[in-house]
Amino acid sequence: MLLFEGFLLVNQEKSFHPMLGWLPLFCVVALFVGGPSAIIWAAAQGGAMLFFRIFMIPVAFVSCFGFMAVAPNNSRVLLLFGEYKGSIKQTGFYWVNPFYSKKKLSLRVRNFETGSTSTPDQKNEMGQVVAKGGRTASKPSKVNDRDGNPIDISAVVVWKVVDTAEALFKVDDYENFVEVQSEAALRNLASRHPYDSEDSEVSLRGNTVDVCEQLQGDIQERLDQAGVEVIEARISHLAYSPEIAAAMLQRQQAQAVVAARTKIVEGAVGMVDMALDHLKRDGIVELDEDRKATMVSNLLVVLCSDRHTQPVVNTGTLYN
Repeated sequence: MLLFEGFLLVNQEKSFHPMLGWLPLFCVVALFVGGPSAIIWAAAQGGAMLFFRIFMIPVAFVSCFGFMAVAPNNSRVLLLFGEYKGSIKQTGFYWVNPFYSKKKLSLRVRNFETGSTSTPDQKNEMGQVVAKGGRTASKPSKVNDRDGNPIDISAVVVWKVVDTAEALFKVDDYENFVEVQSEAALRNLASRHPYDSEDSEVSLRGNTVDVCEQLQGDIQERLDQAGVEVIEARISHLAYSPEIAAAMLQRQQAQAVVAARTKIVEGAVGMVDMALDHLKRDGIVELDEDRKATMVSNLLVVLCSDRHTQPVVNTGTLYN
């Protein structure tokens, strides 16, 4: 139980209030400047003070490792021989125990696109960077939607570190953790919804806002343990996979044609009904059932045809 409580305390961020670095800087400079003169004076006088005066120079040298400057939206995580002492998020110039390990952690807002991979810096044997790392171009992830259709999807995730202790101590590499978990959340989301839906069901293409909110919540749930806050998650690419894109396009075109024809027929029937009522109401012409059927047929052909109609002049009667 004590070990578990100790583990929880280690992974809880603690604020560290360091000393401003200007006074220690003045003291260190004074030791470096006045140290040789004090040693020469002590050597001339003799006595036990010579040892302490000689010790001033190493003290000043070691104290130099305690200075640090914290830039805006940056932080320092302090460790003393592996023990977590606290985090500094205040901007300024400070001095801390020279034996503290000061790990730099950025608090800036960052973003990446799923499907891209980051390459680390390449260093030589001396530890010098010979090739700057970067990020490859994004490649959409191929997944199956709820109906089993293969689709290509990718998303842009905007995030930042809010808990430095969790980011450093709970996960091995928090940046890689964010990328992998975001990719997994995106795949899981795509498998829960269809690409497109004809009814009011939530779909990837038809309900972008709702889907993005779900994606942000899913990613945040996975990254809570890493001290990361997801600011925004948006789908940046969504399409059918190339092997079924042509077939799905034909299906969409057929659905569009059917929907358009349905509207045309509804409008044509309404216009025919209005025309018959108008003729009957004004007494323009008396039509029997055969003449009405012929007139309805001709009007529907004219109104529903996708080509220009050719007029036909009947020189005889309706029955000849």
